[in-house]
Formats: sequence, C-alpha cells, structure tokens
Amino acid sequence: MTERDRVVQGILEGLQEAVAYSKGETIAARVTVLEVEDALNARKALKLSQAKFADLIGVPKRTVEGWEQGRTKPSGAARSLLKIATRNPEAVLQALK
Repeated sequence: MTERDRVVQGILEGLQEAVAYSKGETIAARVTVLEVEDALNARKALKLSQAKFADLIGVPKRTVEGWEQGRTKPSGAARSLLKIATRNPEAVLQALK
C-alpha cells in the first residue's frame, strides 16, 4: 500500500466514523480532556495577569492563553505546578519570586 493509499484510507475511515457518530452509533474514539480550569484557577489564585503569570512560571504568555482557552494542554510538570499554585499560591510565589 502506498503512502497515498494509506492517507486516502485514513480519510475514508474518519468519514465513516463521522457518519456513524451522527447516527448515534457508538464508535471507538480517542478523547482528549483539557484542564482549562486548572490554568485559570491557578492564575486567579495567584492574582496575576496572564503576562505576569507566564513570566513567573517561565513560559510565553501565548502558552498561558492556550491553556486557558483549551487550545493546548499543560505538560505533566506544568499541570503539577498549576495544582500546587491553586492549592497553595503563597508557596508558589515564595518559591518562584
């Protein structure tokens, strides 16, 4: 099977799954859960703007925007930091400032 054939086959399978889903059929699917509220809650707990929060944790502002809008997902280490910041914002401020 050529690369072109594999691509066409993948597209056809995707279309078949979309049709089955639209008919209410159960299909095997990959589900991605984005923890939008983790980033937003952590930033609000720290009482920082997106820009200042991004600077504090060492990521670009667009990264924080992506997390808060659900476009991207924080890495494992970032998720851990966000949880700590939500639960104990003073500790994060003390450690990172």
